[in-house]
Amino acid sequence: MARAMWTGVINFGLVTVPVGLFSATEDHTIHFHQLQRGTADRVRNQRVNERTGKEVGYADIVKGYDIGDGHYLTIERDELADIAPGRSRTIDVTAFVDLADIDPIHFDKTYYLAPTKPEYERVYALLRQALERTNRVGIALFVMRGRQYLTALRSQGRVLTLETLHFADEIRDPATELDHLPKKTAFKDRELAMAEQLVEAMAAPWRPDEYHDTYRERVEELLESKREGRELVAAEEAPEPTNVVDLMEALRRSVDTAGGKRGGRTGTGKRKSEAASTSGRRAATTRPRGKKEASGGGKSRPGTGEKSRKGRSAAKQPEDLSALTKTELARRAADLDVPGRSRMTRDQLEDAVRDAGGTARPRGRRKAS
Repeated sequence: MARAMWTGVINFGLVTVPVGLFSATEDHTIHFHQLQRGTADRVRNQRVNERTGKEVGYADIVKGYDIGDGHYLTIERDELADIAPGRSRTIDVTAFVDLADIDPIHFDKTYYLAPTKPEYERVYALLRQALERTNRVGIALFVMRGRQYLTALRSQGRVLTLETLHFADEIRDPATELDHLPKKTAFKDRELAMAEQLVEAMAAPWRPDEYHDTYRERVEELLESKREGRELVAAEEAPEPTNVVDLMEALRRSVDTAGGKRGGRTGTGKRKSEAASTSGRRAATTRPRGKKEASGGGKSRPGTGEKSRKGRSAAKQPEDLSALTKTELARRAADLDVPGRSRMTRDQLEDAVRDAGGTARPRGRRKAS
């Protein structure tokens, strides 16, 4: 079980709930060490005086605030510690606001909150259900690791989450930050209608499992190819920006493409053409028990004849998935709605795609342990 990174109590009104704070997300970034080229020697960072070039010990380092013209205000660590907020043990809810009123740009990081003991579960559940039924979040300030956070307590499924929020003065104004922010633009009715049609054609339910870090997968493939002495094919270049003159044509083609993709999928993620093909093959090779098929004036048994033999021969030759990359297998898994695919290894993806698609492992190839 995970260990709480902070423990304290939630205060709302005169009610208190002892809770522990747990991280709700994890980082899957692949990390590298720095080595000197041509060797396996690690490269270390050192604290060096830029004027003398000599290394400086940690005890001799102070903080400096740049006030311009090469002048600094020096601050000792003890001076900051004296004014830092103490380690807070409370999350004091000062207001309950409508969740829809908070612009998503304010949300920063998510944590789970859980009761510290079974006897606090009832009060915890009461607060969670009250927030869920009112669609409100509790706004609170609390301190962790010497830093003060603005937070929102919200109900999410069976758990309370604590969302750290950006303060208002931390949100940048796009009007002053962006050079090419478009001004109010007028469009022809057909242009706007075509753009709206494209949006509707690409509308889909939110399924987070369908999205994964393709760059990390490419890095994993690069490492695997290095390990096996293979070369990796370079990624495709980014598409060219859309020419304003060709905007309508680009929209029209996009709608046609999106409409084909949308209409070609069933509820399970399989394309309709594939589902229909599979259904047709099943209908051609199976029949409810007790029924016979008539052909002309005579009777024949199912599965006989040259066409049936060819069909069985083709069915015995499944696709060889061993030649596919992990990225290609991940796309197949997304089409088949394979659960948990974002955390699978390449071999696990191959097995999952094979199980979902009904293919068999090629002979002579064993799964890597």
